[in-house]
Amino acid sequence: MKYRLGIDVGGTNTDAVIIDEDLNVIAQIKVLTTQDVYTGIMNAVRSVVSSSNINRRDITMAMLGTTQCTNAIVERKNLVPVGILRIGAPATTGIQPMTDWPDDLKKVAYKSTVVKGGYEYDGKDLNPLDEDACRAFFEDIRGHVDSVAISGVFSTLRNEQEVRAGEIAREILGDDVHVSLSSEIGSMGLIERENATILNAALNKVAKAFTEGFARSLKEEGLENVSLYLSQNDGTLMSIEEARRYPVLTIACGPTNSIRGASYLTKVSNAIIVDVGGTTTDVGALQNGFPRESGVAVTIGGVRTNFRMPDVVSIGLGGGSIVRLKDDGSVTVGPDSVGYRITQEALVFGGNTLTATDIAVRLGLADIGDKSLVENISKETALKALNVIKSHVEDAIDSMKLSSNDVTVILAGGGSVIIPSDLKGASEVIVPQYSGCANAIGSAISKVSGYYEKLVSYDEIPREQAIKLATNEAILEAARSGARMDSVEIVEIEDVPLQYYPGNMVRIRIKAAGDLA
Repeated sequence: MKYRLGIDVGGTNTDAVIIDEDLNVIAQIKVLTTQDVYTGIMNAVRSVVSSSNINRRDITMAMLGTTQCTNAIVERKNLVPVGILRIGAPATTGIQPMTDWPDDLKKVAYKSTVVKGGYEYDGKDLNPLDEDACRAFFEDIRGHVDSVAISGVFSTLRNEQEVRAGEIAREILGDDVHVSLSSEIGSMGLIERENATILNAALNKVAKAFTEGFARSLKEEGLENVSLYLSQNDGTLMSIEEARRYPVLTIACGPTNSIRGASYLTKVSNAIIVDVGGTTTDVGALQNGFPRESGVAVTIGGVRTNFRMPDVVSIGLGGGSIVRLKDDGSVTVGPDSVGYRITQEALVFGGNTLTATDIAVRLGLADIGDKSLVENISKETALKALNVIKSHVEDAIDSMKLSSNDVTVILAGGGSVIIPSDLKGASEVIVPQYSGCANAIGSAISKVSGYYEKLVSYDEIPREQAIKLATNEAILEAARSGARMDSVEIVEIEDVPLQYYPGNMVRIRIKAAGDLA
């Protein structure tokens, strides 16, 4: 019997599970996230392996969902200087790279330039690539950066110029330079795609640290025959090599892991998932077994991007949220939280801070810590706090619904004990077994995906034929990413008319997913 190890690192807890070949949960563990993250990961790995009573050699796959990249951008830490090359002069010189970035984050740019090149909307040359200008730019930044971001006009249709610019970068800067191409990261829309590419390049040091550290740590724990994977923010996996190339795609993988885990645990394919942690609650939509993707530009750390991101609403509510009774008798819950210090600061653990968990214990929703320590909280105050919690969650659920109809709601996460089951707008509220570790389970059972996106004129090629060709490309891409060909299925088909282009032009986007080979 072979086993998988799934790990998910949250702001408060680090969860780990072991599942067998039939995707049955063998063991689960939840430990506090540590300041250095890796200590928490190793604590979780040691605990879950010990409690499972299986041979370490039988663990053949390990999947990690991490917040490292998100934290690096939000906290402006460990980001490397980047050389930024845009291919699109003179058409795009009116808006320079990073124009709308926060000032403190603009510092990641060592130098930027815009060179001649790019394509029209139909793939025709806008201008030939100015290779001499590329060489001059890379010569100028040599010795100052080891990461570059290259983006071009409509490079998602044709990427030859980006690829060529990347080759020139390696010729001049060396084979070890980290080259991020926008055609491999973002979608239509030059500025947002360029932004995502710059962030990806800036995360080079972070990616190297967490991938090498994860591999080294598992080896030190005796897990030597393990294939390593990282969770992406679309609910699927990528290899550790891909994670080093595309670290930006790990952003927001925590909510997607919970959505995938909740779907697996309940066998429900369409629902609203409420994932409650110690600090925040993420509310997302489960659509055909996968997270619904956001249809608008997503802001990360103050930067607008357009790479694939889950459609998730995050609110400052969790098990560690601080509850305050105001002078007028009203009660507030959050958004501040005691976070991973909950076992020291919450009342039920002998602390001095009233938290949402204390309210849940007082009202009999949870059996955590010493309930005698919260008996002096008046029931009136506790019910006021519960109504605030309930109202926050109901508002978030409403914002995710696509109609006024009641929907199935699935509660996940270790903090879900604070949520009552009688939620307005919910046809039913499901709390599955192992819901507290749904994120780690989602990481462990995730599939491998492949995408294909292209602008097509239905005047030139019939719709059925165009979608069939795109579908085949998505399936092949999933297989190239490590999926078993016989397990790949199409999970999303989208063709959107583009009214601002001449002719019957549409954007076709296909997503395929399959089991790991």
